Amino acid sequence: QVQLVESGGGLVQVGGSLRLSCAASGSIFSLNMGWYRQAPGKQRELVAGITSGGSTNYVDSVKGRFTISRDNAKNTVYLQMNSLKPEDTAVYYCNAEEYSGRYLARVYWGQGTQVTVSS
Repeated sequence: QVQLVESGGGLVQVGGSLRLSCAASGSIFSLNMGWYRQAPGKQRELVAGITSGGSTNYVDSVKGRFTISRDNAKNTVYLQMNSLKPEDTAVYYCNAEEYSGRYLARVYWGQGTQVTVSS
């Protein structure tokens, strides 16, 4: 069982930056990690993901602005968010996926951190 705790959210002006952190209670070495977000009245969407091998993917709307990274030694995943826009306002959730072979065995979620971009 892995517990995820996000931090780093807050209020920022348009064009500003924030770095979100997700600290895990156990090893993330073999886990695929991701950041999701959910805005009011909208479905939760994948923002960025990073596999255990370090491959990354991003939703089109954040490409070139957001960077996901991981530090396995610290059991922490980061989301660097630059050039923030009002439409980035949402609750951001950390996600971890544990695979057993090719099968998704477990999914873990953090409690979320609010990001508000003001114009």
